Amino acid sequence: MLVKEHDSRPTFITPQHIRLDDRFILFFDGQIVCDGPLNLWTIETINPEVIMGAQLLCITQESERDLIAVYLNNSPLESLPGAELRSLRSMLLSESRELFMGAGVAKQLEEWLRGHKYCGSCGGSTIPHTSERALVCLPCERHYYPRINPCVIVLVVRDDKMLLAKSSRHNADFYSCLAGFMEVGESPEDTVRREVFEEVGIKVGRVDYISSQSWPFPSQLMLGFIAQYESGEITPEPSEIADAEWFDQDNLPNVPSARISVAGKLIAHFLERE
Repeated sequence: MLVKEHDSRPTFITPQHIRLDDRFILFFDGQIVCDGPLNLWTIETINPEVIMGAQLLCITQESERDLIAVYLNNSPLESLPGAELRSLRSMLLSESRELFMGAGVAKQLEEWLRGHKYCGSCGGSTIPHTSERALVCLPCERHYYPRINPCVIVLVVRDDKMLLAKSSRHNADFYSCLAGFMEVGESPEDTVRREVFEEVGIKVGRVDYISSQSWPFPSQLMLGFIAQYESGEITPEPSEIADAEWFDQDNLPNVPSARISVAGKLIAHFLERE
């Protein structure tokens, strides 16, 4: 494996592009390969043979070092003593935002690569673009870029209380904001009003944009809002919501961290104004 000095690298790289200070995040079968408590590998800790023949994507570029995603074809556990497999969700409460977001981008790109091996028009094989983050079908001249799904996430407030809900999916043990995908023809504010009514049966009035976040489950752009309660009683949609209640700062349940998620930021933003 040849190590080069810093240069401007394309998204798809080869081992010859790797530098001494680069960091690596390894993926196998949809999971992150960890070195004990650590999720990032270096030239010193990685076995070069493990990444020969693997797909390498440059995730972030910095002046001195880059973060490179390594998508392995075979299990690395035998050749990397002490390595273990972890899910991206397991990093939500224990890792830094920088690492989580970098791993999130890498995970989204892995799913994009797996889902676009072949052209959706002619069925031919795609190849990496030479300079862009894209896959190309040469016969069709079609370019396939990573897909981003726009979503809204909303904290509904009523005086000094906020509406928080527990999802009926994923065996959630915490309460969070309501969220949903935007539909064709909707503005984000339209989606807020529709999703709130569909999920808990209440209507909201004023809707204020607060913040946004890339969210890798599976590949979303979360647009965060605070909406003012207008009318109605909480009636959870059971297929989506296991429970929904009004909370204030004195009886706050287990909620997402503001360090990692935009849901936590919305809650913290509201509490700071009270």
